Amino acid sequence: MLKVVEITNNPVPYRVPIYNRIAQDSRLHMTHIFSIIQEPGRFTDLPSFEFEHVVLKPSYRSSNGHNVHNNPDVFGVLRQLDPDVVITDGFNPTSLYGFLYARLFRKKHVPMTDGTFDSELALSWKHKLVRRLVYAGSQAFIGASEGSRALYASYGIDVQRHFFQSHLCVDNARFDFGNNSRSFDVVFCSRLVDGKRPLFAVEVCALAAVRLGRPVKALFVGAGPLEGALRERLAQVTGVEASVHGFGMQAELPALYNQGKVFLFPTVGDVWGVVINEACASGLAIISTPYAGVIGELVLEGENGYVIDFDLERWASALVTLLKDEKLLARFGQRSRELVQSYTYDAAAQGLAGAALHAIHR
Repeated sequence: MLKVVEITNNPVPYRVPIYNRIAQDSRLHMTHIFSIIQEPGRFTDLPSFEFEHVVLKPSYRSSNGHNVHNNPDVFGVLRQLDPDVVITDGFNPTSLYGFLYARLFRKKHVPMTDGTFDSELALSWKHKLVRRLVYAGSQAFIGASEGSRALYASYGIDVQRHFFQSHLCVDNARFDFGNNSRSFDVVFCSRLVDGKRPLFAVEVCALAAVRLGRPVKALFVGAGPLEGALRERLAQVTGVEASVHGFGMQAELPALYNQGKVFLFPTVGDVWGVVINEACASGLAIISTPYAGVIGELVLEGENGYVIDFDLERWASALVTLLKDEKLLARFGQRSRELVQSYTYDAAAQGLAGAALHAIHR
């Protein structure tokens, strides 16, 4: 049985079910090494772990809103586990230690990324040089999207032979309630931070209400530093009947999404945007900015949603168009369900396992 180790920062809800499925794969014995069990300042509602894992002693520093993990004790864990293949998820020092271990002890290495060609355009030459060195010493490549495929190709990698896709996904069946009665016009679900622009979503709803000549009912799900500002703005605007749910537990999310008709995703930048998987599986129409990896895969202009830059007038017009046309809304919602069907835990697990098996034969 092939021994595989994956090194990543921390477990996240949409990856744990994939790890659980890989644990049932008789071809592999995989252990997951986490730098920390939960990132500081974030509450994570995790499914149960049914896979082997090791949590390192936390060692990190904060830089530009991100935690940079530096756990040199990963060397000792790797020596003990003695894997055939090392998969690293990112370029924190801890992940680079994993790559160095693979090179020193002649193990196979596989990088995994959620990033895209567009999301890494602004990287410095130093960051790009590190990636070139790591990719040159790797035997297979895992990415979450077609954008990841384009990213690897930009470094000269033969993606036709060596790229394996491991989608970010959710349990689609849990979110599909069918064509149920929906009490909210709009759902916004994300961390309440500036990069997700919840206050922009409020303004979209307010302007749409003026054009519709009726209140827009909106459900805001999420927690974060902008929660106070969100509540304050909602109290000021007219025409928006809003409910602020707060943090949504995993068990609550399907019912929350299924209360809405249109999902607003005014993100400043997401390498993917797993909330779109949830919205699509729930049969919602989508309005999003172009700054997310899901665009072109799970959000198709004019098919299940609209892709619009930060233009309040155009966002409000798109929302009005959907809310005034029930047939269009239903067609978009059904197309969302269709698009997300192939994004499953089983497919994601097969992509990850396939990369490890491919690497060992190179």
